[in-house]
Amino acid sequence: MLKRVLSIIMVLAMVLSISVGCTKPAEPAPTPEKPDGEKPAETPAPAGEEDFLVWNIAVDPQTWDPTLNSANDGGHIIQNIFEGLTRETKDGIEAAAAKDWKISDDGKTYTFNLREGMKWSDGQPLTAKDFEYAIKRAADPAVAAEYSFLITSYIVGAEEYFNGTGSRDAVGVKALDDLTLEINLKFPVSYFLSLTSFYTYAPVRQDIVEANGEGWEKNAKTCISNGAFKVTEYQTGSHLTMVKNENYWNADNVKLAGIKGLMIVEGTTALNGYENGEIQVLDSITIEQIPRLQKEDPNFVITPHIGTYYVNFNVDNEVFKDVKVRKAFSLAIDRKAFVEQVTKGGQTPATGFVPSGLSFSDGKSFRPLDENGLPAPEYGIDPTKALVEEAKALLAEAGYPEGKGLPKITFLYNTNENNKKIAEALQGMWKQNLGVTVELQNQDWAVFQEERRAGNYMMARGGWLGDYGDPMTMLDLFALKSGNNDPQWRYMEMPVVAPHDKTLNPEQKEFEDAINESLVTTGKDRDAALKKAEDVLMNNHVIAPIYYYTWTNIIDRSKVEGVELTLTNKWDFTHAEMIK
Repeated sequence: MLKRVLSIIMVLAMVLSISVGCTKPAEPAPTPEKPDGEKPAETPAPAGEEDFLVWNIAVDPQTWDPTLNSANDGGHIIQNIFEGLTRETKDGIEAAAAKDWKISDDGKTYTFNLREGMKWSDGQPLTAKDFEYAIKRAADPAVAAEYSFLITSYIVGAEEYFNGTGSRDAVGVKALDDLTLEINLKFPVSYFLSLTSFYTYAPVRQDIVEANGEGWEKNAKTCISNGAFKVTEYQTGSHLTMVKNENYWNADNVKLAGIKGLMIVEGTTALNGYENGEIQVLDSITIEQIPRLQKEDPNFVITPHIGTYYVNFNVDNEVFKDVKVRKAFSLAIDRKAFVEQVTKGGQTPATGFVPSGLSFSDGKSFRPLDENGLPAPEYGIDPTKALVEEAKALLAEAGYPEGKGLPKITFLYNTNENNKKIAEALQGMWKQNLGVTVELQNQDWAVFQEERRAGNYMMARGGWLGDYGDPMTMLDLFALKSGNNDPQWRYMEMPVVAPHDKTLNPEQKEFEDAINESLVTTGKDRDAALKKAEDVLMNNHVIAPIYYYTWTNIIDRSKVEGVELTLTNKWDFTHAEMIK
């Protein structure tokens, strides 16, 4: 019953997202954390791969190691080559490597019963010990996983192990035998089963990881996995080939012989590949193509997306440490013009960080909505226009009237056609509405990720997609322990996840306290704590939300059927089949 309840909760969250955004078409801009760098078009699959599905990943992912990945592109790959205790589908959470589970009366102990006879892709037995190793690896301070907080925030002893005050053995994850895994939580977590479907909880093989080190997953010989597919070839910047994993427990129901994932960054080139019959699945669609595709192509689909596109301010920077400057740059953005004239994909202007598709415990949208079901003004942001005079006044109060006295201001983004257009639109609005000249800088995805994470920027693009159907999936991005806290907003040093961040921001403690309160409360008390956390984030204008995501994608339904998107919009090819 609990599985069904959780599924219903997540479906309702997505339905609410659809109801807010369905009056318009969908997202053209790249999915958050979907990078690029220009690559030549791929040729059709070579001989022997004629029956493979061809999918444009659009980038060369930094990693698809489940413990280390924090990007959407790597998540798509993990969805298809690894499988956790549970798995996320288009309908909700279902049993996966675990055939069933029991939850203690106090909601703090989960006992997972694994399926018998499961194997890794190399034929070795898959056991509960593999899950124990992987989960503890994500809490290992030496690994410094960006998503470590999804383990340390919830599991007994994990935070102490991560901080160096506790031991690995004291982490509340234990293989009771080869087929039984017990996980002990610090407090009840209503969405914990959803977390166990997320890649940070996926199993990895200890002998493989430790013998081969970081990057083990990018070698086809050592990329040992347990999902429906397995990697057989990887060529840097070119493609990734996956074939059906004959050792997958449910292999009889996997119809695809294989998948070829291309790394074509240039959206027009990828679209040409689709229109020439060479690519069956893609989502890296450029803004200019959307109007034509909407009119002409029934394979072009608009998909709701729980996520936010935003500007990161480096709060440790000499200029942007002033909240007045941050607020001025935020209020100078005309969000309505942005979604109607720049991105043109049905996005909703954003007034806060948490998108309207996520809800409080009573089912109401996290965002206050107007009579049209769109976000109402909040945090001084008017979603229908730029507040030019107020923005100018704030900049003057900060000592920079009409932008005079400012050093060179830069905005960093990862190389991508759509990101470039968005950056140029921001540049124009800041020039027109503030009188400030902003220099644009772009970097390839892998470099951009590292530079942004290290705080080597003034302003930088940000985009975040929800990982599960709860507001915490957005807010914990800025938690003290988060390796994804790119604005460098921390009230104390975190030597494991951010050894570089020595400049402290005392106001973040109020945010941290609210997040921690939300972890140990329920119902309206938890709702209030989550809202308080967003209030602190937004009243300090740590980021400038621009719009809430939608997503454009194409599936060539004349050539393939059964391609699915999970609730959080990850490609799932488990049930796909080529049409002969």
